[in-house]
Order: sequence, then structure tokens, then C-alpha cells
Amino acid sequence: MVDSPGRITLWGIEVFVATAEEGAISAAARRLATSPSTVSQQLTALEAALGATLMVRNARPITLTPAGEVFRRRASAILNEAALARAELAMSDLSTLTRLRLGMIEDLESDVTPALLTRLASEMSGCQFLLETGPSHALYGQLDDRALDVVVAAEMGAEADWMEVHPLLTEPFVIAVPKGLVDPNGDVLAQLRTMPLIQYSARLAMGRMIAAHLVRQNLKLSHRFEIDSYHSVLALVAEQGGWSILTPLALMRARRWLDRVDVLPLPFEPLSRNISLTARNGLLGEMPAQMATHLRDLLDSHIVTPAIRDYPWLSGALTLRP
Repeated sequence: MVDSPGRITLWGIEVFVATAEEGAISAAARRLATSPSTVSQQLTALEAALGATLMVRNARPITLTPAGEVFRRRASAILNEAALARAELAMSDLSTLTRLRLGMIEDLESDVTPALLTRLASEMSGCQFLLETGPSHALYGQLDDRALDVVVAAEMGAEADWMEVHPLLTEPFVIAVPKGLVDPNGDVLAQLRTMPLIQYSARLAMGRMIAAHLVRQNLKLSHRFEIDSYHSVLALVAEQGGWSILTPLALMRARRWLDRVDVLPLPFEPLSRNISLTARNGLLGEMPAQMATHLRDLLDSHIVTPAIRDYPWLSGALTLRP
């Protein structure tokens, strides 16, 4: 339904900003979880209300007119003010928030994410939750585009000025080898060289991180497989197809294979990554800090405690971050 002529709405402004950033009506519709026809109608209504053409819609990608460039600067400020207003209303009572767009890395989707959503749903009774799972770089991109409100992901480079970051977990990288095929008391690296490396996909940030670390160690290891699924990696290791480098989060997610796999420390320079909760700075009041508190508790019970119980040598390396 198109709003009455002459009326400027926040929804229309949000549609305009999403279309300007995505460069296509279809992409804006996917981002906003609506239909292309709705996006088109809202743009038409906004232009009618302003009495100006804002976009050249037959261009590929869509481009802004001079009037559109002027309005885009104002539009971003309006959306930020609206977000601040929602945050101020929600600061003292989480139950007043009506929508939360949450991004979570896939590493947490089987245990931690359902438990977190259950807790949040009990505290925010009138809130609708939109959950997006995916690799860290994709989630940060959506947060930057304002398509998500909060993301839980691996840290990637320096923090930007607009970020509010709450540290959650530091986890070391470890090796997974076929059960009984590597003597931990011998020369582990020499034994690994006799088996192919099952490499986590270099298309993803974690895979690139592992590959760069091996280069820094001047290690050239033969590999036949490059895979983007923890389950497939550990299944291959369990079938004695080779060995791999993963993290405790990956092991806990694909734990069905752990009885056929040995997990050992890296037999060279250690490597670790940090998991954090990130939001746009100052927009959600105390909520990100409260969510981080919930997540540390869940990470402790679902990941840290069971992992250290099974692999005591992880103590001190797999740690919650205050």
C-alpha cells in the first residue's frame, strides 16, 4: 500500500537508502525482506511527497539525481535519529523493542544461537527477531549497510569508529587427525607431512587466516581438498582422508565425528581468533552489553566447559573475554 501523497514516512526513507546503497530495487527488496513492487511503490510515493526525482531507475546500477544526493545525506541522518529514539525507549526496558535484526556466525547456530534467542524472547516479549547466519565478513557488511542491528562474528581487522564492540571469546586453532594415527609424544609435524592437509576453504576469512599463518611458518603442506563445511572436513578426517586445522567452535559444531578424531595443539607457532558482538555505536543503549553477558554465559556452558573437559590442554587458550 502506498502512503498518501505529500507524506514522508520512515519506511519510505529506509527504502530509499537501501536502494541507493544496493544499486538495484531487487537487491533492496531482499535486504528489507519485502517485494520489489513495494520498494518501487515506496520510492514513487517518496518522490511525489518531495516533489523531486531522486533516482534514475533505468540505470544499471541505479544512480541518484542531484536532488537524490542531497536527500541521501539528510536521509541517513533521519534514520540514525530514529534509531537513537528507539534505543532511548528500549534502554530501561528491553520489552519495548519491536524488532531486532541479529547476525550470527554459522559456528554458533546449533547450540548457542537457539539458546540466546530463547532468552531474548523471554525478555523482549513484543519483539520480532530476524536472524541471519553466515560468514563473518558477510555479517559485518550487512551491519555496515544497516541491514543488521547486531552481529556476533570473528573479529576482522581494526575497529571502525561507528562500531560498538563487546569481546566474547578467544579460541586457539588446533589440529584434527584420524584417531590413533599420530603419536602426540613424537614429532607431530613430521607425521602430519605424511598425510594430506584437508584445507578449510580460502574463500572464507578463517581459511585465509589459516593459509596466511602457514605461509608465515614457511610451511608448504600438500593438500587435495579445500572445503567450506566443518562437518565435511571432520568427516574426511574421521575416514582417514587426511588432517585439518580448525577451532574449538568448529569441533563443537561437528561433534558427531569427534569419537573418531584426535585433537591436538598446533605443532608450530600458535594461532587464535577472537569472537565479539558488534553493534552500531550508541544506537541500542544497554542492549548490546546485556546480550554479550548472555552470550558469555552460553559460550561457557555450551563451548568452553565441554571443550576443556574433553581436551584439558585447551585451558588458558580457550577463554571468555570480559
